[in-house]
Amino acid sequence: MNSHEIDYKILGEDIQIVEIELDPNETVIAEAGSMVYMEDGIQFETKMGDGSNADNSVLGKLFQAGSRMLTGESLFMTHFTNRGYGKRKVAFAAPHPGTIIPINLSTLPGNTLIAQKDSFLCAALGTKVSITFNQKIGTGLFGGEGFILEKLQGDGLAFVHAGGTIVEKYLNNETLRIDTGCIVAFEPTLSYDIQRAGSLKSMVFGGEGIFLATVRGTGRVWIQSMPLSKLIRTLAPYGGSANANKEGGSVLGALGGLFED
Repeated sequence: MNSHEIDYKILGEDIQIVEIELDPNETVIAEAGSMVYMEDGIQFETKMGDGSNADNSVLGKLFQAGSRMLTGESLFMTHFTNRGYGKRKVAFAAPHPGTIIPINLSTLPGNTLIAQKDSFLCAALGTKVSITFNQKIGTGLFGGEGFILEKLQGDGLAFVHAGGTIVEKYLNNETLRIDTGCIVAFEPTLSYDIQRAGSLKSMVFGGEGIFLATVRGTGRVWIQSMPLSKLIRTLAPYGGSANANKEGGSVLGALGGLFED
């Protein structure tokens, strides 16, 4: 399914909103609860699935919804369609302060972007939103946010959100080591793994975490300076929950929760 051609404008500096302009009968899909405002003529409908599956079978929708549950997302997505006679606008914002990154999927290898879970905000109708697993057991046990990843596929615009300052780096058959929570997204031509941070002394006293994400190959990677997990850990001493020290996607973190009251 070809994606709808949508126009957009990014509003704000540090806590941003993306304003989507829709022609008549154009549709944008978004995470439930991300809409900020919409003009008269925009109609919305909550659906199970992203609308990219041509057959729209019940089984296909249930499988897609079940896979989204693994990322902690809602079972449903909201479809916003312009049913008016002229251009109409609808705006979306991330659930926490941050920056919005517009990405034209048609410019990426395989029309695919691999992103951290919870980073997808909205996209043109026709974009397929699914999950992918990192196949290495080390990533699953110690990778935090990096074990279950989102896969965005299509030929239109998609928008992901991140925290803090955003850096886009292009690797030319190179290797880059990054804090596990600071990767926002990367092109599928890059390999992704979790490796030990260094010597035992560095791991214990370095303050950089025991494990680091490693991306290598040729392609682009987007990096955020302040992921939500790091923000929560920073604020924890000022009244946050003890759970703030756990990485949201970590298998070890989930196991630790079993022993709490």
